[in-house]
Amino acid sequence: MIAKPLLKAAVSWIAIAAFAAACATPPGTEGSASAEAAQAYVEAAELELAERSEYEARIAWIYNTNINYDSEWLLQRSDAEATEARVRLASGAGRFANTELPADTRRKIDLLRLSLVLPAPQTEGAADQLSEITTRLASTYSTGRIDYQGREVTLDDLETLMGTERNPARLQEMWTEWHAVATPMRGDYARMVEIANQGARDLGFEDVGQMWLSNYDMPANEMEAEVERLWGQLQPFYEQLHCYTRTRLNAHYGDAVQQRTGPIRADILGNMWAQDWSTLMPLVRPRGGRATYDTTQLLTRADYTPVTMTETAERFYTSLGMAELPDTFWERSLLTRPRDRDVVCHASAWNLDSREDIRVKQCIQVNAEHFQTIHHELGHNFYQRAYMDQPYLYQNGAHDGFHEAIGDFIALNITPQYLVEIGLLRQNQVPPASADTILLLEQALGKISFLPFALTVDQWRWQVFDGRVTPENYNAAWWQLRERYQGIAPPSARDETMFDPGAKYHIANNVPYLRYFLSYVLQFQFYEAACQQAGWEGPLHRCTVYNNREVGERFNRMLEMGASQPWPDALEAFTGTRQMDGGSMVRYFQPLMSWMEEQNEGQTCGW
Repeated sequence: MIAKPLLKAAVSWIAIAAFAAACATPPGTEGSASAEAAQAYVEAAELELAERSEYEARIAWIYNTNINYDSEWLLQRSDAEATEARVRLASGAGRFANTELPADTRRKIDLLRLSLVLPAPQTEGAADQLSEITTRLASTYSTGRIDYQGREVTLDDLETLMGTERNPARLQEMWTEWHAVATPMRGDYARMVEIANQGARDLGFEDVGQMWLSNYDMPANEMEAEVERLWGQLQPFYEQLHCYTRTRLNAHYGDAVQQRTGPIRADILGNMWAQDWSTLMPLVRPRGGRATYDTTQLLTRADYTPVTMTETAERFYTSLGMAELPDTFWERSLLTRPRDRDVVCHASAWNLDSREDIRVKQCIQVNAEHFQTIHHELGHNFYQRAYMDQPYLYQNGAHDGFHEAIGDFIALNITPQYLVEIGLLRQNQVPPASADTILLLEQALGKISFLPFALTVDQWRWQVFDGRVTPENYNAAWWQLRERYQGIAPPSARDETMFDPGAKYHIANNVPYLRYFLSYVLQFQFYEAACQQAGWEGPLHRCTVYNNREVGERFNRMLEMGASQPWPDALEAFTGTRQMDGGSMVRYFQPLMSWMEEQNEGQTCGW
């Protein structure tokens, strides 16, 4: 996940004065919406944003790495000022919505209008109230603890336990107790929606959800249709994986815990949010299927630490021709959970000065999941560095799914051959072709299982923002969507005194989630294109482009574009195509799909 505050750094009062003068002419006044005025507006706005950026980023970093009364106070104040400034900038940019402008100016005006995640109304105190609420929601999540088996347990400990515990009663206990952490968020969340929706309407959008969907170089309704098209390509794979996994869980637990038909019980899927089923591999491995290798075990035996895991991930990027991370990365990053204070342990990548002060914040544990995660997070950092010479408004991904897909594309290269090349696996330990089903199943349990969850999170929020879901049925609507898309059900009774959506970081912290769905489509497009460029001729899922400078040169050209061009241009620069397409993911998993259809023959699939 990329971490970028709404606005970052110290204020230039000269720039603000110039900007205020530019905004002084009321909308609709003769000559106030000319192309020249728009260009002057953009230049003043970019100057202000660039000069504010570092200050706000450092406050956000302090809060994320040391949660206490004072850091909360600083973040609330900083966020309120940031929101007020961004709303002002977006509102002013709205004056030029219908003005004929040069392409570059038009793009920057539109980016200004769409740059807020949660806009506040331009009424006194609204930004302060919104900031207070969002900070409280974030802190409730990040400081959450539960009592489990006589000890206090944090979420990162719970995530490990959920993946290893097989006792259904204990899984239900952990799941229920963690979801209870979110219950106090319910009232705050409803009020936050009211404030932010009014802010979105002030900016010319129907609601916040429409505003989010408008940020993809196409109208909101077309983007929503695009998402459904992509899901239609991939849904059959999920339905087969769900059917196969449910059958194996029924065989392990019996009908009393998991029946052979209907939804799967959420807590027995090996993950707090049932979004990644990778830890189920020992239970769902094909009968007679030999274990390939255990990456966690390989890392442990090689005495890897959080630092060496990060160094190894860095070497993948430098093997493609990119420069090493700066010394300050190693001095200032947070790679393990401190023992003396609360922190936001959710992994994120940071660029604090829009130049070289790039960092990662991740409470790394030595396991396969976190090994992949650190490859992913460094993707954000190398992307940030690649586009740092772009104008401020273009210092971002082509769209938010690009930023998430970069590191995941690299993580797809963590194949047996890559593990051989970095010395974790011996050549004679590389699984034979007969093990391909197992290798693909391991990937599908992480990748295919995630897709409908990624849709559910924002489908719920879009419906909350547009009023289809009201505070009176927050929880019911959440579980209706999760059953519809994921085919899962909660392990304990849920009612409207609870707020189960808030048990997910991205809802408590208001991070749009569609980006992750799109990133899963894009990462396979990037991966297939890179493997074709490298001349790879074997099975796609065994390809690695580690050490391929030619692929790296073309890859970096896309990264350097940042957000300067519409995303189809960036996509074409690396893949040669202008449309997001689930076809690469389909081709990657096709051998597994055929195998699962055979395994599921005679089963009642669906839910």
